[in-house]
Amino acid sequence: MRTIILPGYSLHNKEWAEEAVKNLTINTKDEIFIHEWRHWSKKAGLSIKYEVGKIVEEIGKDKVNIIAKSVGTMVTMHILQRIGDRIEKIILCGIPSVSTEREKLFASSLLAFPSEKIICFQNKNDPFTSYKEVRKFMLGINPKIKVFEKPRSDHHYPYYKDFQNFIS
Repeated sequence: MRTIILPGYSLHNKEWAEEAVKNLTINTKDEIFIHEWRHWSKKAGLSIKYEVGKIVEEIGKDKVNIIAKSVGTMVTMHILQRIGDRIEKIILCGIPSVSTEREKLFASSLLAFPSEKIICFQNKNDPFTSYKEVRKFMLGINPKIKVFEKPRSDHHYPYYKDFQNFIS
């Protein structure tokens, strides 16, 4: 099984993604790869349309797991709308905001995706959005989706063993 990592927006998230690959490849021969946002290497803003197109290309015709952090969680919802039949499992980490607009995106994207194939990790006091806010948000979308509270007070998600256990 292939796994793609969709990191957060800023360049320092590349380190998180590389650390995830290192930790996840210890016990598997599965291919795990990182999508590198165009704005990391070129002077450009984030274009959801561009990034989704590139990610769909990277995934190809294979089935794939997605591990997404921060802005990657939103991009994942757009990918689900395009190639949901090729997505095996989804791990969401650090959903950065909960708004009515975001709720509509998540609800429409997750409508046909099995709730047992998606989990969410949110730090208790994530500075962008707390666990309580994300829990309420996800309950409104699908109460069957498991949302796990993690003890940190930052936007870092080093829960690689949890990731491995879910995608194995």
